[in-house]
Formats: sequence, structure tokens, C-alpha cells
Amino acid sequence: MKQFYGKIGLLSLACLFVWVGVAVAANTPNLAPRKIEIKRGYTEEAAKCIECHAKKTPGIVADWKASSMASAGISCYDCHVVEATSPMASQCSGLKGTSIMISPMVSSKTCARCHPTEVDEFLKSGHADLSRAAVYDKKKAGGKLVALQVKNEGAGFLGVEEGTLVNHASRTGGCNMCHGSVVEVGPDHKPIKSTWPGGVGTLYPDGSVGTCTVCHTRHKFSVAEARKPEACASCHLGPDHPDIEIYTESKHGQIYAAHGDEWKWDSAPGTWQPGDYTAPTCATCHISGIGELETTHNVNDRLKWDLMHKRSELRSGARGDGVKGDKLMRKVCINCHGPSHTDATMQTLDSAVALYNTYWDEAVKMKKDLAAKGLLKKDAWKDGYQELMYYLWHHTGRRARQGSAMNGPDYAHWHGFFQVFQVMKDMQDIYNWRIKNNKIEELSTVMSSGPL
Repeated sequence: MKQFYGKIGLLSLACLFVWVGVAVAANTPNLAPRKIEIKRGYTEEAAKCIECHAKKTPGIVADWKASSMASAGISCYDCHVVEATSPMASQCSGLKGTSIMISPMVSSKTCARCHPTEVDEFLKSGHADLSRAAVYDKKKAGGKLVALQVKNEGAGFLGVEEGTLVNHASRTGGCNMCHGSVVEVGPDHKPIKSTWPGGVGTLYPDGSVGTCTVCHTRHKFSVAEARKPEACASCHLGPDHPDIEIYTESKHGQIYAAHGDEWKWDSAPGTWQPGDYTAPTCATCHISGIGELETTHNVNDRLKWDLMHKRSELRSGARGDGVKGDKLMRKVCINCHGPSHTDATMQTLDSAVALYNTYWDEAVKMKKDLAAKGLLKKDAWKDGYQELMYYLWHHTGRRARQGSAMNGPDYAHWHGFFQVFQVMKDMQDIYNWRIKNNKIEELSTVMSSGPL
């Protein structure tokens, strides 16, 4: 009898294994291997490029040799060669007399050949939208540049009028280096007028948007470099958005300063997790895979509020999904913090946004009153009220909101809300004087808030 039940038991166990196997198979995605093939060695043309540049630009070749690109067999030829019909097609001295066309510019369209997901995510992000000063009309101009038009509120600060074609030193040396530019090319299809290299939102003659090498610096394209806060600090700094300063002041930044040299920076994408580091960097919170979250190149994905513009609104439409972003950012925080800590931090930001918006709404109300009575100057940069209003949101208001978001108390208060309060008092004085006297004060009597 015991032997009989033993056989029954073995039979049942075998059936169970079969059933489990069927169930797992039914719920398992297709695990067929992806067709990824890396062929070692380079074509004769590619080898010539490497040999030539090893002599002319040895630093570039040295960086490339240490990169994952070189390990995968990707050479200068693969990234820089373009179709002869490309609006960026040109030749270097080593290619004269051949049919090979290249471009010194590598746009996101080229990167998308190997990194389509990353580029697609990037194109949905605020980084890709940074060249709003440019008008690029494909329908009217067949994809060619039709105008470079200054639209941002700082246009007058550069000494130019709205709609003017700009080639201003402060723009090419400052604005374009972060925001990007519209690349103009000469008869030889090479960039002219300091329109290249530009920032992350650069618009290229081939119709593509984005410069991946702003974060993944050519020609090593180091993932470790892109993960360090210094990579973001090139643009996210200064009086209008001192994010690197705020990070450095925060407890996260202090831990990075103390222990960052000991961290593991070169883990594969999606595997860089707590333990490799003991505090987050900018990339950890906004881009990197962490916990159950996948890596994303859409920097809007994990954001709740718009902290950059005149009034903070819950993100929606092209600027992301604030409700979703709040949930995703909490999934980042929970890897290192308990829910009480995370809730308190998020509530601090919500309160800061609400407070800032009360100031901004009051400023807008007063401006409408002044406009209705004809008490605003046409040139905003010669009008004390309008100039202070710009400073209210673009400098002090941003610092207050972003300092609150990233645990930088000095920027949240002294560089932020304290100055928001001061600026508002000056604006109220100007408003009250104009309403009482029904005229615009002389320049000598305009209140000053001090240097920007």
C-alpha cells in the first residue's frame, strides 16, 4: 500500500511540474534572442578616418578608443558619414576626390539609429523644447531654416527687439550654449555664424532636434560622467536656476562630496542602484533606472509642478503629467526614505508653490490695473514695475520653488522667498505711486531692487 501511494505521489508531482511549466510558458513573453550582431574590424574607409585623426586630433581618438562605442565596433565613419543629399553634407581635406560625404555635426537623428528609445524619450522632454526662440517651418521652407526669432522675455535684455535676427555675443556665448540654436550652414554645408556647437535643444539642418553629447560628452560618451551632478551643472546653475548650488547645499550633495569618490559609477544602464551610491545625484532622481523604475531620457516624466515658468501649474500636455510625475518621483524616494519622510518633503514643495503663486497672482493683478490706466511703458526694460516683475519669477521665484523642491534651505528662503517679499514691496510702491498720481514716475524715482 505504501508503495502504491508513493507511485501516486510521484505521478501527481510530475503533473504539477507540467502544469506549472504550461502556466509559466503562457505568461512568459517571447524570449527569442534579439538580432544584435557586432562584427569586429573596420572597413577600409573607416580605418583611414581613424588613422588620419590619430595624427590630426589624437585627443579625440584617445577618448574614442576608451569608449563603449569602440568596444562595439562603432567608429567615426558610422556617426559622421551622411548621404550626399543631406543639407549637412560636406567633406574634410582627407576625403577630397572621393564620393564620401561627412558632417562634423552629429544630430539626434544619427544617434537614433542605435538608440531609438532614448531619442524618442528625449524628444518628448523639456530638453528638446529649449530652442523655442527659433522658428523652424518645415511646411513653408521644405525643412530649411526660415527665421531665427527672439521670443523669450529676455530679448530686450540683449539689446535687440522682438523678431530680430540675432547674432549677439551674449546669445551665442551664453543662451545658445545651454538652450541650443538653429544651425545655419554656408555654401559648403558647414556651420556658420557661431550657430554650432550649441546646447541640448539645437535644431539641425536635417530637421532633427537635440544634441546628445551635451550630457554624454564626445568622444568617450561616458555613462559615469553623465551620472555625476557636474554634467548637469553646465546649464543648471546661476541666479535664475541654481540647481547645482542647491544640490551642493543639500544633504544629498554633502554625502556626494564626502563619499562620491567611492561610488560605482559605471554600472550598466538600469542596473545602477542604491548600493552603488549612498545618495542620489540629479540623474538618479530624474533619469536613471531605480527600484521598479526604468531609465528614461524624458526629464519631465517624474515632475509634478512646473517650477520654471511665471506661475507654477500642475504639469500637463507637452510639459508632462504632474499627477503621474508625483507618483513616479515618490517611487524614486522610497528606495532610500520611508513614506513619512517622502510625504513631508512633497508637502513642503506644495506649500512653496502655493505661496509663490499668491505673490505672482498679486503682481499680475496690479499689472492689469496699470495697463488699463495706460501706466505701463512700452519698453518693459525701461519700466521699473515690469522689470521687477521679470525678476520676481525668473530669479527669486525660481530659487524659492527649486530650493524648496531639492532641500536647499538658503535658496528656498534668503535667496528665494525673502527676496520675493522684497521685490513685491518695491512693486507695490511703484503701483501705488502711479495709481495715486495717474502717471509714470521719472526714471530717477524708480525703485531699485539691487543687482540681478
